[in-house]
This record gives sequence, C-alpha cells and structure tokens, in this order.
Amino acid sequence: MPKMIDLIRESAVPASVMRSAARGALSLPTGEMIEILVHLTGNPLFAEQAKITLAGWDESSSIAAAADPATPWEVLSYMISPENLRPKLLPALLENSSIRESLLVEMAQRASREIVEIMLRSQRVKRSAHNVHALLTNANLKATETQQLHDALRSLGEETTKIMAYQEAHSEEKTQYEIEHADEIAAAEAESAPFEIFGQDDELEDLEHLEAVLPADEPPTAAASGDAATTEFQVQAESETISSPAGASDGAAVALVEFAAGGSKAENTATPPAPAKGSETESDLERLTRIRDTQGKSRERLTSFQKIARMGVRERIQLAVKGTKEERFILIRDGARLVSSAVLNSPKLTEAEVEYFSSMKNVSDTVLREIARSHKFMKNYNVIRNLTGNPRTPLDLSLTLVNHLLVGDLKNLSSNKNISDTVRKLALKRYKDKTETKKGG
Repeated sequence: MPKMIDLIRESAVPASVMRSAARGALSLPTGEMIEILVHLTGNPLFAEQAKITLAGWDESSSIAAAADPATPWEVLSYMISPENLRPKLLPALLENSSIRESLLVEMAQRASREIVEIMLRSQRVKRSAHNVHALLTNANLKATETQQLHDALRSLGEETTKIMAYQEAHSEEKTQYEIEHADEIAAAEAESAPFEIFGQDDELEDLEHLEAVLPADEPPTAAASGDAATTEFQVQAESETISSPAGASDGAAVALVEFAAGGSKAENTATPPAPAKGSETESDLERLTRIRDTQGKSRERLTSFQKIARMGVRERIQLAVKGTKEERFILIRDGARLVSSAVLNSPKLTEAEVEYFSSMKNVSDTVLREIARSHKFMKNYNVIRNLTGNPRTPLDLSLTLVNHLLVGDLKNLSSNKNISDTVRKLALKRYKDKTETKKGG
C-alpha cells in the first residue's frame, strides 16, 4: 500500500485530506507527518497553514527529526533555511552529518548573534577550518570569541599568517562575481579541493608570449609558468650548480637559471649573453651578478606562485578578478572552474589577454567554451581564428567557428596538422566554396 506522502505528492487524495494534513491532523508517524507538511509548504493552497503547523510542531519530535541523518533532505533543508530556522533545533542540525558543510559556511558568515553563540558551542563547527574561517568574518563576533577561533585554527594546524591572510581577503568588499556565485563558492570551499593547475604535465608555455601582453608599467607578481611547482626543486639544484667551481660551464649554469626563471624552450636557454666588447671574457663579477639577477627573478616568481597555491578558492577568485595580468595568466589554468571563470569575468581583462587565452593549449575546454559563449569576446576576429586553430577547442565549437573564417585563414587551417582531421576537411571545403564563388562572380 502506498505511503500517504506518496499519494499527496501525486495529488491522489481528496482536498479534505490535504487540509487535514496541512493542520497536522492525520494519524501518521511523526517523521512522515513532518515530511508531508514540508511538502505542502510548496503547495499554493495549503502552504501558509503547513508553515504555521510546522512552526508550532512539538519541539522534542522536531529535534529528533533534525538530529536524524536519515531524515529526508527536503525536510532538513527546510529546517535549516534562515526563514524557517527554529534556534532550538539548530544544535541538532549542526551535528547532523546529512547537513552539507557548504550550508554551515554560508550560515556562519551571515548568522545573527543568537545563531553565532549556538555555532560556537558546536563541536562539528569547531572541527572544520572552513566553518571557523567563515565565523571569523561574521560582524556579530566578540573579540574574545575571535581569539578562541584563532586558537581553534591553530589547534587544527593552521599558521598565523594563513589565518590573517584569509581574514584580509574576506574583509574586502565582495565582487559582483562572488555575489552572483556565492552558493557555488561556498560549496567549492567546503570540498577543500587542493590548488591544481590544468595541464601541469604538458610542455611549459614560453614566458615571452605572456610578456608580449604585459604592460611595461605592470611588473609580474606571480609565476607565469604553469609548472612552477616542479621549478621549486630546480632552483635549489641550479643554485648548487652555479656555486660549485667544478660544476657545469658558465653558459650551462646561466641556461639552467634562465629555465627556472620561466623560459621553457631550447632557444631561451641555449646561449648566454655575449661578453662586453673590448674584453675577451666576461669578468667573474659581471657573470656572478647576471646569474644572481636571473636567479632572483626565478625565486620571486616561484614565491608568488606558492602564495597563490596556498590560497583558498574564494581568495583565488578575488585575485582572478582584481589581480594583475600575470596572476590571471596563472589562474586561467586553475583546476577550479569558478576561478578560471572569474578571470574571464574580470573588469581588468584586456582583449590581448583573451586572444592569448584562446590560443593556449593548456587550459581546460571549459575556459574555451566560455570564451566562445561571450558575444563580447567573439566580436574579436583574432579570438575566432585562435579558437579554430587550437587543438584544445572542443570539436563542436571548432566546426561552428570555421564558417566565420576569412579565405586566407581557411587555407592555413586546412593544412594545420595540429587540429582534428574533421576540422581540416571542413576548412578545405569552405575554402574551395569561397574561392569558386569568387571565380564564378
């Protein structure tokens, strides 16, 4: 025999039964009755009465339902939503493993003074760094409670510098992107996924390509190489090589350091600068100065990359929106979709950057799809051309964009062996169609 909740969902009971259900007057187990009432809060005819009944429902029965992980998610979601929350149910809800941590993070940021006090007593909240960080951003927190939360974070193994960096990031005004994607950001933070760069195992991009789109007055502040995580070990090894008289030749030592500084291809590392005119060899002091300068740049970039790697999702999103071009160059390859998307939504993003991103072979196809979906970006013909010539571009996009190419680019694309054979054939067909049309005209 079907359960009453199933019959009500299917509207298979008379209106009189529905009215009785909205008043909580059916002879049913407490759990099923609460589930029916929550369902009826979405019914235009019985919603108001069902909400009144739930608000006055027996406290002990409500607490039992709030504490039970087997309680249907629809019921738990209703109970913990700010507009329906009964403070006396909150302790049970906070400890219920079926309540997603992302909801607790969001609640902690906006909670009233009464709710803050309850959350501070929750063992589950204090065991989660995400929840504690979120509470630290709440304006209703007292100074003594702030210190208690800092102590809790230290007991969880967090350093003071990281705690303060997180606080500084959250104290800033939220960007429009953060406001529009608040739920997704909270969920991503709750997952606590580590920072990853997309395409990290691919061949490194040449830093010179990035410098072409960097303005002269904006010094790089973060690593432009996507593989800086491996460079950390190279810098130390290269430093030892340079300091050893019996090590590699001067040219080889300089080449190693220049590779660590961001160069990725042979032409960037093969030949050291020529000695000054009038001297047969470069002096030891000049050589040492040049090597140290190059090594210093390498370490600066590496340190900046490590700084980004230690950030949480929300901090990286803020940096993606407000940071420099070189920081956006790193974050466009962030494994978290929200971060790379924030780069493309940055008001500081330039056309030159978008052109470069559209040609990158070590970004996710999600980034390329988002570029292609933007009417603003697709007004730039260079972006269209780059996307069609990029082997990372999803096939369905490439096939669509081929139709927008000029004759010369169609010809070049038809002989490009780096892209799909299907795209090449279509480009050749479109090229022949256009050239034959011109001849016929």
